[in-house]
Amino acid sequence: MSVYSMTGYACVQHSSADTPPENEQKSTPAMRLGLEIRAVNSRFLDLSFRLPDELRACEPALRERLTAKLKRGKVELRAALENTGTNNLAEPSVRLLQRLNAIQDNVKAWLPNAPALSVADAIRLADIDTPISQDWQAELLAVADTALQALMSARAREGERLAAMLQDRIRQLRALAAQAQPLIPQLVAQQRQRFMDRWQEAMGLADGGQVPEAAQDRALTEATAFAIRIDVAEELTRLASHLDELDRLITQGGEVGKRLDFLIQELHREANTLGSKSAALELTHISVDMKVLIEQMREQVQNIE
Repeated sequence: MSVYSMTGYACVQHSSADTPPENEQKSTPAMRLGLEIRAVNSRFLDLSFRLPDELRACEPALRERLTAKLKRGKVELRAALENTGTNNLAEPSVRLLQRLNAIQDNVKAWLPNAPALSVADAIRLADIDTPISQDWQAELLAVADTALQALMSARAREGERLAAMLQDRIRQLRALAAQAQPLIPQLVAQQRQRFMDRWQEAMGLADGGQVPEAAQDRALTEATAFAIRIDVAEELTRLASHLDELDRLITQGGEVGKRLDFLIQELHREANTLGSKSAALELTHISVDMKVLIEQMREQVQNIE
C-alpha cells in the first residue's frame, strides 16, 4: 500500500456536447461542467463545497464519495456550470416577458428614475430562468469520481517522494548512530579514569600521603555512577528501535501519518537526551546532526495522510 500525501489538485471538465441528449428533437443549450478539488494538510478531514444552486442537491453524495477515499486533509471541491453555445441564446418566454414587464411597472411606480430593462437584461434573465436538466446530477457524480481518482493519483505520487525522503533520512540517522556506538565504551572508560585521577590528586594534596582504601572505594563508586549517567547506549538502542518502526510503517503505507508524527517526537527526545548526556565533542556533533535530520523529517511527516 502506498503512502499518501495530503496535498493534491485535480480538475476535470465535461461538456454536454460529449453526451447528446436521448431526445434529438429537443433543443438544449450546450453546457460545460467544470469541477476541481484542492487538498492541503490538516490534522483531520475538513471538507468544503462551492456548488451552484442547480447542483446543491448533490452535496451529500459528493461528501460520501470524498469521505470514502480521504481520511485527513483540508479539501475544497468547486463545481461550475456555464453555457458554451455561441448560437444557443436562451429565448425569453411570453410568460417571462409578461412577468418582467409587470415587475418593471411596479418598480417604476416607486422609483420613476429607474432605468428600463434592456434586451440584454431580458436575455440574461431568461438564461437564469431556464432550468438545468436533472441529468447534470448524474454527470456531476461521474465527473467527481474522475477528479477524485486523479487527486488520489497525485497524492500517491507526492507520497512516494515523501517516503523516499524519509527513508533517506532514516539511513543518515542510522549512519550517525553507528558512528556514536563505538565511542561509548571508550568515553565511559576515559571519564572513569579521569575522575579517579582527579580524586587521587585531591586526596594527595589534602593529606600529603597515601589515599585510604575507603576513600578509593568511594571514589570508584562515584566514578562508576558518573559513567552510568553519561552512558548513552540505551538512547541509541531506543533510537534504532524507533527507526525500525518508522521504516516498517513507511513500507506498510496507508494511514500512517499520525503514527509517524508520534515516532518523530520520540526520535527528537532521544537525540536531545543524547546531546544532554554527551561527555565528548564528537557525540555533541552527532546529536546536533541528528536533530537537524529529525526536524526535516517532522516537516515532511506533517503532509502524510
